[in-house]
Amino acid sequence: MVGELASGTTMSPKAYLGRLTLLSLCVSLVCGSMVTDCGHQFQGKCLCGIVDYQERMHQYVVNCTNSGFKNTAMLEFLPPQTEVLIFTGNYIQELPWNVFGTFTNLSHLRVVDMSNNGIREIKGKAYHRVANVERLVLNHNDLVISETESANYHHRRVFSNFVNLIELHLTDAFADNTPENLASDLHDIFVSSGLTKLIKLHLEQNEISIFKDPRIFCDLPSLMDLHLSDNLLTGLHFNITCLKHLRFLDLESNKIAGLTKEDLEILDSFPEREQNLVLDLRDNPFLCDCAVQELYTWLQTTKVEVRNRDVLRCHKGLPESNKGELVLDVRQIQCPSQMAASQSIASSHYATAVVLGLLLTVLAVLGIVVVYLYRADIKRGMTPIVNNVSRKVQYTSIGRQPEDQEMEV
Repeated sequence: MVGELASGTTMSPKAYLGRLTLLSLCVSLVCGSMVTDCGHQFQGKCLCGIVDYQERMHQYVVNCTNSGFKNTAMLEFLPPQTEVLIFTGNYIQELPWNVFGTFTNLSHLRVVDMSNNGIREIKGKAYHRVANVERLVLNHNDLVISETESANYHHRRVFSNFVNLIELHLTDAFADNTPENLASDLHDIFVSSGLTKLIKLHLEQNEISIFKDPRIFCDLPSLMDLHLSDNLLTGLHFNITCLKHLRFLDLESNKIAGLTKEDLEILDSFPEREQNLVLDLRDNPFLCDCAVQELYTWLQTTKVEVRNRDVLRCHKGLPESNKGELVLDVRQIQCPSQMAASQSIASSHYATAVVLGLLLTVLAVLGIVVVYLYRADIKRGMTPIVNNVSRKVQYTSIGRQPEDQEMEV
């Protein structure tokens, strides 16, 4: 019967779909020797078994994906042999103290994935018995880690029991409209939690525009990979020279219009001290005016490995024809000041021409008005002059008649 366990008990459609999800996982990862129900505490909604998970073979996995749980009570009864916990797609706004209980020895637990659960608050003593966990995934939650007017969500030692943590995944982990003091609060957590072995940190898709605390990452002495893509960063406004092992900096899809000479010198300091660094700058809105000259030259000379540098593209530019061009294909640049000056000169010439035209028009109109108003006086004054000129012409004609006649002979 569909939805029936080997023991004869039935499963809900949603739990059955959960079983199919894990079975699909088994098929794709080469399923291990056994997949079973996890026990009555898990209400038939989770599956346990030995499977090949990611890079390691034959691991004991507890999978509670899309199980509809609204609390974490069942996690106190994790099998002691658990190596990987997948607890995602549930409805858990708050992680209470001692999520994994106080008695079970979880010395084999290596991976904890609690993504997409709507988690808003993690209590300071939530995680115990996690000394051997190497990867913690909290992606796509609604975490608040700051003190607000109504409550204090800032628990400085929230990760302090992860003494061997190597990877921390916080992609889209924080609530929307997170305040700018996120950097300071994160720095407090990093310092107080003592994450001295952390190698990979993921902070993508968190709407981060600035790190007010530039030393936010300096208390992660082993950090090698820093992922900050899909945020709102406009530059390198945080300290990376303190990271003596940094090998990869991901700044893809931010709001970086350009890098300053100081930023480029900081990046170059890594290969200068024989520390290889890979940088990703794809899909940033580069402004290709005269300020891009530093970046243009740097891209062709730096020993930093700039990933996909040949596809970096101008979002805007001066002249405007630079828009859409590849940064390394730009051949003509202008400065905003030069453009403004030329526009100012053109505007000045135009204004002068307009003023002169108006003055000439006014003078012409005034002249016409004066002539019209004094036309009688002008006529009287001009009559003697006209008559005098006419007589002179007549005398000249008469005086020349004999000569003309003589010429005709």
